Parts: sequence; structure tokens; C-alpha cells
Amino acid sequence: MTVLEQMGAQAKAASQQIAALSDDLRNDVLKAMAVALQDNEEAIIEANQADLAHAEGLSAPMRNRLTVDSAVLQGIATSLAAVATLPDPLAGPYESWEHQSGFEIVKKIVPLGVVAMVYEARPNVTVDAAALSIKSGNAVILRGGKEAIRTNVALAIVLRTVLELKGLNPNIVQLIEDTSHESVNELLGMRKYVDVLIPRGSRGFIDFVVKNASVPVIETGAGNTHIFVDDSAKQKEAIQVIVNAKTSKPAVCNSAEKLLIHEAIAADFLPAVASALIEKGVELRGDQIAQSIDSRINKASDEDWDTEYNDLIMAIKIVRNVDQAIDWVNEHTTHHSETILSENKEHVADFMNQVDAAVVYQNVSSRFTDGFEFGFGAEIGISTQKLHARGPMGLPALTTIKYEVFGDGQVRQ
Repeated sequence: MTVLEQMGAQAKAASQQIAALSDDLRNDVLKAMAVALQDNEEAIIEANQADLAHAEGLSAPMRNRLTVDSAVLQGIATSLAAVATLPDPLAGPYESWEHQSGFEIVKKIVPLGVVAMVYEARPNVTVDAAALSIKSGNAVILRGGKEAIRTNVALAIVLRTVLELKGLNPNIVQLIEDTSHESVNELLGMRKYVDVLIPRGSRGFIDFVVKNASVPVIETGAGNTHIFVDDSAKQKEAIQVIVNAKTSKPAVCNSAEKLLIHEAIAADFLPAVASALIEKGVELRGDQIAQSIDSRINKASDEDWDTEYNDLIMAIKIVRNVDQAIDWVNEHTTHHSETILSENKEHVADFMNQVDAAVVYQNVSSRFTDGFEFGFGAEIGISTQKLHARGPMGLPALTTIKYEVFGDGQVRQ
């Protein structure tokens, strides 16, 4: 048995214990973990500083995602404690009905079992995934990226120590410390032990996981997110939304990457929004029409239209109307979040109904695609697929159902 197989077997055993705990006990564990994270702030930040010192080739936004300082750790702990205040996802009342033969059928909500998370330089995911897994009665196996390994180890030690102090199996939370590609490849094939695998990271990374996993996968995260500015848009408000969606946190999946502008307003609107974006340090790339309107825009390549930058870069296309915008979005979307800025009700309805994405906005920044913002507490990820879960995934996404049947000797005729 390999090291990972042993972890899988340990997780299977631990999942039975966590599933049997009451909601009060699960909440008590989460609250204790939130306190312990703050009590161990010095060790966690020291580990993070070592990660940052060894990180090479990361863009400024990606380094920002990797950084854990006192304020970030406080936010992580607060988010963890908030999960304890959420309703029990396993609680009833359950649907039930009586069969014509007299036995009772109960549709019960149960944990998935063992959840595996594979993710890149996001230390907060280590805690968020553990918190949501514990709250929903699941064991979790975590495999973070090499950039954050020291931070993840420090966080995992704190979480596992709390479990031990509470008299629980520490293997409810396990961290794979092997950051080689081989560890990912092996995890993708562990159907015997892992009930669902959730990848979070770049589009290429998620595509690799989806194509190579035999374990059931919930596809998440990649966000080639568009904003379409209609000719009826309130232009001052539109600029505010675009700047926020692109620059407030450019390395996350709900950051806007592409800007489509209705040709009727492009001559006036494009220079104004370009100035606002350039002031924030955004590099602009565009089609031939956009370049002819504003010389500060560089030429976009064919690859640009399908690239999730995770950086201060934005590509701009001028479109004839809402129909072309919808067609363009559907051709290049990653089905994450798409936005229309418009006051035309018919155009908004067409965009909402025809764009194939987990979240579609009117006059709102795509940065709100987030489990916490949607009221779900810390999120396990944002699903861009259609089966089981879609959009920001909170606690219900980590549960499934089973049918319990209670009878008195009935047999089928």
C-alpha cells in the first residue's frame, strides 16, 4: 500500500466518525479551530514568509493570493468560525412517503464521505475546505501546491491538533505533503477511497484533472469572465463596475478578463474606460476596431480570447449588438460568471436567458461570485459544470442522499 493509499484508507475510516457526530460537536470543533489558528499566528506567518521567500516567477497578484499576514489569518479564522453558525446541512426534515405495500421510504441527506481537494497557491483553501468538510460530516484529503506547502503544513498541524484534543480522529483532515506531479496523478485514480475530487486553480490545471481522473470530479474555478457594455448602459456606473471586476483582485476566478463594447458607444466609452483601467495598471489588448479607437490598446492574439489571465490584463472587443455579444460569450466562456451592463430590459432578458454560465449578472461586478457573498459561508469552490452542483458551492454541495426504507416483512409480488 502506497502512502497515498494509506491516507485514503485512513480517510475512509475517519469519515465514519465525523459523519456520526452531532451538529453541536462539529460546531464546537470548528470554533476551537478558529481560536487555535489565531493562537498559532506566529508559526503560521513564519511558514508563509518562508514560502514567499522560495516563490519564484509568481506574478504580483499570485503572490498576493499566497500571502498570509495577520489580517489575512484573522479573516480565515473569522470565516471558519462563521461556518459553525450555518444551519446543519444534514438536518431534516426529510422527505418521506408510504409505499402502497405499507413500508415507509425516507429520503435522507448524508455526507459524501471522503472529499479530496487539489489546489494551487491558495492557503485559505486549506482551512475553508477543512471547515466545510467537517461541518457537512466529511473527511478531507488536501493536496495544495508547492508554493504554499510550508503554510499548508502549518495550518494542517493546527487543525489536526484540535481534532486530537477533542478526542477525534485527526485523519478527518489530512494534507498530502508530496507536491510532485506523481502525487496528483495517484490521487486522481483513488476511486476506492475518494468519493469526490474538487480541483481549484488555472484552467489548464483543472482541464488536466478532469481529463485524467477516474475519481468523480466537480469541475470548478476557471473564469474567462466577460463584461458586455450595451448601448443603453449608464456609462459612469459601467466604468466603476468594470474597474472593480478587473482590478480589485485580478488573480481570482471571478475577476473580469474580457470586455465587449457595443459599437454605438465605443468611440466615446472606450477611451474613458481605457483611461480608468490603465490608471490601475491594466494592460489592454484589443481587436482591430478597438485599436483604431484608442492607440493605447495592444493587438490581441487569437489565444487572448480564451485566456484566463489572473493578472492585470484585459482584452477588448467591439460588437455590433447584444446578439453578437451573446454568441461571442458562449463561444469563449468557461461557464463561470458573465455580465451585461444595460438598461434595456429586452437585451438583459436575452443575455440572461441565452448565456450559458453558472452566474449571470446585470449591472453588478462579477467579483460577487463567491460563496460568502452569496450567504453560503466559506465556499468549497465555484462549479462551472451542470451536474450535482453549479456556481458557488457551500455546504449542500458536499452532501448527497440515500433512501432508508422501513417495513414489516413486505415482499414484491
